[in-house]
Amino acid sequence: MSPPERRYGRWIGALGLVILALITLNTVLTTPNGATGLKAGVELPPFAVPLVTGSQQGAANVATHADDGTAGTRPACSVRGTQILNACQLYEGGPLVLAIFVYGSGCQQILDDFQKLMPAFPGVRFAAVSIKGDRLELRKLVHRQGLSFPVGIDEEGTLAALYKVASCPQVTFAYPGGVVQSKALLVRPPLAVLRARVSALVAGARARGWRSPS
Repeated sequence: MSPPERRYGRWIGALGLVILALITLNTVLTTPNGATGLKAGVELPPFAVPLVTGSQQGAANVATHADDGTAGTRPACSVRGTQILNACQLYEGGPLVLAIFVYGSGCQQILDDFQKLMPAFPGVRFAAVSIKGDRLELRKLVHRQGLSFPVGIDEEGTLAALYKVASCPQVTFAYPGGVVQSKALLVRPPLAVLRARVSALVAGARARGWRSPS
């Protein structure tokens, strides 16, 4: 049996690691306005970020018009390509379910949930963006889980403030056209709850005139 001081030392060391992890996650996600996600009825802020599976580099473009200072020289909606995840391009095509997460915190498990739900919701766009993170590890994650929806990376964490990220993961639901449908999910829910939220999004989109592909 270990002496008491050695046993206590192990517990103190483990507690220190937990506290450090929580501080790190809080530092990444904390925003100055005590954010809880975008409100229902507002328009999604546009953004374009590199896909983790491509070779495109660069910070997130969040410009709303040309020559928008540090936000970008071109409007984000116009920055498109095979290696870019563009929010405008996604919601132009149908309802959008967007997860913003921090890789390595465990909340990337929401990606597996998205993959499971996708076949049941044709026409709904699923996508995710990692706030910072190791791009190589993210690419491995995409291939390992066989993800068939786009995953982007925001290497500077710009979207954390823009999307009022207050948790990990944070899931936003938007109608075609980019209007937020309902309050964001601030935790990873049971799959049945997530399914119900996507079903409600689809029902609302249909009421607004959208028709899913047969």
